[in-house]
Amino acid sequence: MENPVLIIGAGDLGMKALDIFKRNNVLVYGLLDDREDLQGKEFGEVSVLGTTDDPSYLNIIGSKCEAFLAIGERSVRERIVENLNETYKVMPVNAIHDTAVIAESAGIGHGNLIGAKVIIGPLSTIGHHCLVLTAGVIDTSASLGDFVTIGSGAIINDRVKINDGAFIGAGAIIVAGIEIGKNARIGAGSVVVENVPAGATFFGNPARKI
Repeated sequence: MENPVLIIGAGDLGMKALDIFKRNNVLVYGLLDDREDLQGKEFGEVSVLGTTDDPSYLNIIGSKCEAFLAIGERSVRERIVENLNETYKVMPVNAIHDTAVIAESAGIGHGNLIGAKVIIGPLSTIGHHCLVLTAGVIDTSASLGDFVTIGSGAIINDRVKINDGAFIGAGAIIVAGIEIGKNARIGAGSVVVENVPAGATFFGNPARKI
């Protein structure tokens, strides 16, 4: 990446993204966050420069720097992405940890965070603006839609389809061939052995609707 990157969000995800870009020798221009207590705060050599809607910084995205969106709450992430796309005509870049293992035949969209020791298998596909956190596994021919969150240590087995906006908790296991519906939620540590409808919440081993 030739241009520096501006990270939107200075919470836990922002710190993960900051670490990833530093490890990849990408210059981080600064951070944006809406919390008053973080304004001006420094994280090493990188400072919180302003809020997430500050045009003085957003206007330089695309021409002078790239953007990465590091906000966990999906509705906020969607709103900011829409603003970046429509107002500023830019698409956030990926933040991919240098220890992640990604098959050559895997497909990855834009604006994704791929954490440390993540494995993305052959012929799998990752949409846009997904979070695949530490040591998550996306196995062969699995697919993730947009704005999907895969918690740390979760295992998404072969040919699983996870639709837009779904949340898979830390350590969950989705057995091969299962489909997770749009905006569904899977609790941490659950073992999913059946298809999950859109908007449903499943938890347990085996996972059941709650």
